[in-house]
Amino acid sequence: MDETLHFDAIVVGSGITGGWAAKELTEAGLKVLLLERGRKIEHQVDYETELKAPWDMPFRGEGDADLYAREYAVQSLNRHFTEFTQGHFVNDAQNPYQTGADTAFTWFRSYQLGGRSLTWGRQCYRWSDYDFGANKRDGHGTDWPIRYADLAPWYDKVEDFIGVAGAAEGLPQLPDGRFLPPFALNVVEQAARERIMANWPERRLTIGRTANLTAEKEGHGPCQSRSICARGCSYGAYFSTQSSTLPAAQATGNLTLVTDAAVEHVDYDPATRRITGVRWVDSKTKARHQATARLVFLNAGAFNSVHLLLNSASEAMPNGLANSSGVLGTHIMDHANTLSAAAIMPGFEAWTTFGNRPTGVVIPRYRNMETMDGIGHTRGFSFQGGALQSTWTAGKRAAGIGKDYKNSLEKPGPWRMVLVAFADCVPRATNRLTLDRTRVDSNGIPQLRIDFAFGAEENAALAQAKADATEMLTKAGGHVMFGFDRPGPGGTAIHEMGGARMGHDPATSVLNKWSQAHDVANLFVTDGAQMASSACQNPSLTYMALTARAAAHAVALLKSGAL
Repeated sequence: MDETLHFDAIVVGSGITGGWAAKELTEAGLKVLLLERGRKIEHQVDYETELKAPWDMPFRGEGDADLYAREYAVQSLNRHFTEFTQGHFVNDAQNPYQTGADTAFTWFRSYQLGGRSLTWGRQCYRWSDYDFGANKRDGHGTDWPIRYADLAPWYDKVEDFIGVAGAAEGLPQLPDGRFLPPFALNVVEQAARERIMANWPERRLTIGRTANLTAEKEGHGPCQSRSICARGCSYGAYFSTQSSTLPAAQATGNLTLVTDAAVEHVDYDPATRRITGVRWVDSKTKARHQATARLVFLNAGAFNSVHLLLNSASEAMPNGLANSSGVLGTHIMDHANTLSAAAIMPGFEAWTTFGNRPTGVVIPRYRNMETMDGIGHTRGFSFQGGALQSTWTAGKRAAGIGKDYKNSLEKPGPWRMVLVAFADCVPRATNRLTLDRTRVDSNGIPQLRIDFAFGAEENAALAQAKADATEMLTKAGGHVMFGFDRPGPGGTAIHEMGGARMGHDPATSVLNKWSQAHDVANLFVTDGAQMASSACQNPSLTYMALTARAAAHAVALLKSGAL
């Protein structure tokens, strides 16, 4: 092991929250070490497939099926995974994990500089007090120690920096933000919005709020409506670590970045009850390194941060770092997710669209708000989706041959509309992460084991979502073809969270209201691991706001001498 390096703060993980932690801490004047377990990807330089056409690719964009079966069995199930984007996803064979006997969990991961900020869906929704108050209201999980008012100014800060395109709707369950101009609804979506509101005034179909720029912002070009975001965007037209937070952190001169660094242990001094630093493995050379710091921020992704805490057990903390409560690893969540209804939408054949808008539509939660009107469930669900026309690619599935058949594919096909449900996942102690010390990964680190199942609440919510979606699309003039009422495997929504939850009581939670470990004052966990409930909207904006808030608190503690 080489000479120890010394810093004010260490940030583990360079994804959506790690980039934010690095930005906020360096801008406050701290010397920061940012550790990323994956390879370096430089903005604009290393987006290798961004401008390539299918005929430039060895498998015309479809990829090597044999390779995927051998080495990307999980990642290839992700809808963003293609031959163009496979370099932005982990190799499953090289990064194994275990699941319980009754668990199906598709853990989608991106181990590289920027993490999943390169591949995320960019949907940005604020949470409301219906979400932060849910656990206390229905008795599931543990009460959040914060409410919307605590986070509102940090939502403002994040939205101002990253740029979120959206339309204000004045809905208490989905607070409005500081928006760039929204992308437009297409003609079918606009008609559906009006027809749904005519029948249910409380149900609001609106454009998805997305971290894609609709206007130039501080040297970043506007979105080109290519909808190939997961390849990387040289315009910097959507929020990623590479395009936004990393340049800001590097501009301070206070950042040291190390990639290919798989952190294996967070070191703890029982005499001072403080973290002293971290140790990591160089994934290329297998050499081991270490660094010390006054603060450590874990931002490796919800499950990876919990993994690291569990693997950092010591004689002083034999059940895992910061785990005097015994709840570390428990109450993990992912949104219960399914396609609730798909319909043909006749009457709009004279209209079409231009470009590939990078967002769809959303119908925010409307169940179990002022009154408990959910059938068999106490939380909420929302819908995402949109209306689209089939293109020439429909010819891959249709019968035909010859010139007339080819010419018929030049015209857009019929309009279809889909509504995909995202249901709140109730936190359960039985949904948990543990270490499998009988199996290790390529760096010699014990593998993570996931035990997870949806329950009666989620199944009831999706059953009601299917019925509601069918009714809404029918009232919107559609002919519903099919829909589903059971969730896909855990992980399908790619919104895994929990495992190191925030709470009032150190006996029942890992973190306090500042995302700070109850047991270890200089340890902060500000990715999805801190979540005490899941709500039903995308969580990344909330992660970023919590990270900015925690960083400001950590800096204040340092400057006051409390740390």
